[in-house]
Amino acid sequence: MRTLLTLLVCGALHAQIPAQIPAPIPENDARNTEIPNTDTHFTARTYKTLAEWQARRAYLRKQILSAAGLLPMPPKNPPHPQIFGRIENKTYVIEKVLLETLPGYYLGGNLYRPMKPAPAGGFPGIVSPHGHWTYGRLEHAVNASIPARCINLAQQGYVVFCYDMVGYNDTVQTPHDFGSPAEQLWDFGPLSLQLWNSIRAVDFVQSLPGVNAARIGATGASGGATQTFLLAAVDDRIQFSAPVNMISAIMQGGGLCENAPNLRLDTFNVEIAAMMAPRPMIMVSATGDWTKNNLTEEFPAVRAIYELFDRAANVQAMHQDAPHNYNQVAREAVYGFFGKHVLGEPDAAKFKERGIRLEKLQDMLALHNRTLPGNALDYAGIFAQWVRTAQTLVREITDRNQLREMMEFALGAEWPERVVSEAKGEKIVFGRPGRGDRVAGFWFPGEGRKVLFIHPDGAEAARHSPEFAALVRTGRPIYAIDAFQTGAAVAPRDREAKMFLTFNRSDDANRVQDILTVLRWLDVPDVELVGVGKAAVWCQFAAALSRQRVVLKADLANFTGTDQEYVDRFFVPGIQRAGGLRVARLLSENRE
Repeated sequence: MRTLLTLLVCGALHAQIPAQIPAPIPENDARNTEIPNTDTHFTARTYKTLAEWQARRAYLRKQILSAAGLLPMPPKNPPHPQIFGRIENKTYVIEKVLLETLPGYYLGGNLYRPMKPAPAGGFPGIVSPHGHWTYGRLEHAVNASIPARCINLAQQGYVVFCYDMVGYNDTVQTPHDFGSPAEQLWDFGPLSLQLWNSIRAVDFVQSLPGVNAARIGATGASGGATQTFLLAAVDDRIQFSAPVNMISAIMQGGGLCENAPNLRLDTFNVEIAAMMAPRPMIMVSATGDWTKNNLTEEFPAVRAIYELFDRAANVQAMHQDAPHNYNQVAREAVYGFFGKHVLGEPDAAKFKERGIRLEKLQDMLALHNRTLPGNALDYAGIFAQWVRTAQTLVREITDRNQLREMMEFALGAEWPERVVSEAKGEKIVFGRPGRGDRVAGFWFPGEGRKVLFIHPDGAEAARHSPEFAALVRTGRPIYAIDAFQTGAAVAPRDREAKMFLTFNRSDDANRVQDILTVLRWLDVPDVELVGVGKAAVWCQFAAALSRQRVVLKADLANFTGTDQEYVDRFFVPGIQRAGGLRVARLLSENRE
C-alpha cells in the first residue's frame, strides 16, 4: 500500500538563489554550449517585488500565446454545441458533446452534471483535459481514472467538461503528433489546437445554464496538467486549478502537444505554473516521476510568487509515494482542496471518493455510429484555414508597436537594455550582460555615418568582398561581425537536443539578434545596415526591429517570402504568423 508522504504542504519554504554578478563576455558563445531541452534541470529565478513579477507574467503570457499561434487571438466562431446521448444516474448525468472550436473543426468530450437543481448563482464549472493515457478521456485504471474523477466532481456539485486531446477519441481530424517546418512557420501544431480548444471549452462551460460563469476551474494530469497550467497562464477565467504530476524543474513534457517552438525560451514550467497566482492551486506530485522534487524545488518556487501577493495559503502541495498517476489518493486531495476553496467546506473527509458505474465506451463516444458534421475539414483544410485566419488578422492590425511586438516574439529577439564590448586593436566583441552570447568582429576607422556590414560567411569574408572595398573608399567607419554560426563563430551546436526549438532560438533568429545587439551598441540613428547574399534577409528583419532608424542596404534578390523560402533560407518558427516579409518591410520603411 502506497504511503502518503505529505498532504497540503504550506510551510515557509524558499528557494535560496545567490545574486548573480554580470560576467564578462565569455570565450565561447553560450548559445552553442548551453542547450536547454526538456530534460534540463532548471533553476527558478527569484522576484523581489510584485511589480517585477507582474511585468514578467505579462511578458510570458504573450510568449505562450505567440508560440501557440494565438497572438492575437483568432475570432471566436459560434461553437454550435451538440449535446446528446444523455445517461442519467441517481446523482449525476453524463452527456456526449461536440464543439466546433474553429469553423469546420470539432472537439469531442463528455459533460458531467449534478442531478440536483443548481444553487443560486449556479454550479462551479471545471474543464478537464485528460493527458496521455491509452484510452484518453475514457481511461479507467488504478493509476488514472478520468470517469471516476469527473463523476465524483459532479456528485460534489460541479459541472465538468472532459474533452479530448487532438487525435484522441472523438477529436480525429488531425493526428496527435504533427508539425512540419512549414507548419511551424505559422505556429500550427498540436499545442496550438489544444490550447485553443481549452479556451473554447471554457467558453462552452460558461455558457451552460446552471453554471456560475465566474467560478471556472481546471484539472488534469500529465499532458492534461500541461494543458491545465498553460490555460490558467493565459486565461484568467480559470479561478482554481489542480495540475497533477507535471510541474517539474527536471522534465518539461515529452510530447509535441506540450512543446511548441519558442514556448519555453528563457523559461520553464515552474515559472509558467506560477502564473496562476494568486488564484487557488494545488500542486500534486509523486516520488515515481519527474515531480519527485516538488517539496524542495518546484513548490517553494511557486509559493514564493504567491507570497508576493500575500496569498501563500492559496497554493498547496500533495506528495505521495507512487508512480506517475492521477490515482484515488491524488484525486481525493484535489477534491478536498477544491471543496475548501470553491465550495467553502474545510472538512476534506467529506470528499472521499465514491465508487462509480463505468459506462460502455459506445455510450461515451460522441462519434459512435455517428459521423462528423458535413462541414468538417480534413487535415490540409484545417491548416489552410489556420493560415488564412492568421493572414487576415495581421492585415487588420495598423498599430506598428503591436506588429513589432509580434515579430519580436516570433524571433525571440530584443532591443537589449545594455550591450558591453571588449576591443583590442581592430578586433571587437560584443555581448549582452547575463545572456552569455558572444558576437565578434572587427571595425575599420573612418568619419561620418557608421556602417554595419553583414556577410553570410562572416567578418573575414566581408573584409575580402568587393562591397567592403567600395565602402572603405567612402572613408566611413565600418563594423563587420561574425553573425551567429558564421565565419569564426561556426561551432558545434546540439540541434538534436530534445524539443530543441521549444527552448532554443533557430540559427537565423540568433543572427537577427546579433545584428540588433550591435545596432544597440552603436545606438545612433541612420546607421547604414548592409547585408549581402543570404544576410540581406537577416538585415531586413533586424531593421524592422531596431529602435534606432537605420538606412537599409539589402538586396533580397529572389526572396519573396514563400513558406519554402523560409524553410530553406531563413527558418524562424512563427515568422509567417507574425506577418513575415510584408510586416518586416512595413516596420523598416517610412520611419520617422
